[in-house]
Amino acid sequence: MLYWALLFFVVAIIAGVFGFGGIASASAGIAQVLFVIFLILFVVAMVARALRGRTP
Repeated sequence: MLYWALLFFVVAIIAGVFGFGGIASASAGIAQVLFVIFLILFVVAMVARALRGRTP
């Protein structure tokens, strides 16, 4: 998920450099959504791991 967010971010930067504003803004929006989803899943995984604890 983080890989895809970074990939769309790079696409947005490249499109912005070459002057493709529509593609750049769309890619940046997708990257933001994917990054937020990644953060939510990461926090949920960390909380679940902390609540589960270590098993013998």
